[in-house]
Amino acid sequence: MSRATAQAPVDAARRIEELGRIIMAYSEVTEKLQQSHDRLQETVLSLRQELGEKNRQLERRNRLAALGEMAAGLAHEIRNPLGGIQLYASLLEKETASLPEAAALARKISGGVRRLEALVRHVLQFTRQMTAQIGQADLAEVVDAAVESASAAAQGRGAMVQVQGPRPMSVRVDAVLMTQAVANLILNAAEAMEGGGRVRVSYGPDDSGSGGQFRLSVEDDGPGIPSEAMERIFNPFFTTKEAGTGLGLAIVHRIVEAHEGTITACNVPGGGARFEMRI
Repeated sequence: MSRATAQAPVDAARRIEELGRIIMAYSEVTEKLQQSHDRLQETVLSLRQELGEKNRQLERRNRLAALGEMAAGLAHEIRNPLGGIQLYASLLEKETASLPEAAALARKISGGVRRLEALVRHVLQFTRQMTAQIGQADLAEVVDAAVESASAAAQGRGAMVQVQGPRPMSVRVDAVLMTQAVANLILNAAEAMEGGGRVRVSYGPDDSGSGGQFRLSVEDDGPGIPSEAMERIFNPFFTTKEAGTGLGLAIVHRIVEAHEGTITACNVPGGGARFEMRI
């Protein structure tokens, strides 16, 4: 047998081995390309969802801006005559001091004017440009101030406020605006419970992995949020209460947005509603 004849099987084996390595390398490259393709698809899907959410937020802000301009104009037009009505009602109350029934009617007029004035203040507050003055604050003290602010109204409805969270907890927020937001959530929870109950305020570090500072939730024992109201719960002038203005939660939403945070609402299994903000 010649040397060439003996070498042929060796060369064939080498070529087969090389072909195998090429196939394996091709398979690895193909697998990596597929993995890259899958990751790109996930990224594109995530970006589409994020873009959709940003578009919805932009649309909401545009609607609120238009509504705010109209509401501000109406509020100013209403506020002007309210001062005159309040003045004449006060004079009437003094003039009828010796006539109990007439004086009671004058007091009712004054009370109605004060409620309208409060509504106008809320409307004007909602329509103003809201900018958070961020600074160092203790979240525990912010919550304490909110509970104190809402305690009289909450107790008047038979609601007991419970607070759970670390003390102290240093955060960077606008303490004044955040106090108002938490107080509004407490009042909203108290008003949702007609027969009284517990309002639970809990806070702590944000454990969602989103890089936020903290999460804060307010939960009640009320009937929960009707399904048809869930999508509109933060819309201005939308309310499920007979005497509500529909601005409390809308103002909370704007305060959270001013902190570049998020707020969500959901029903709690077994009854009640939970509002949770993440800043």
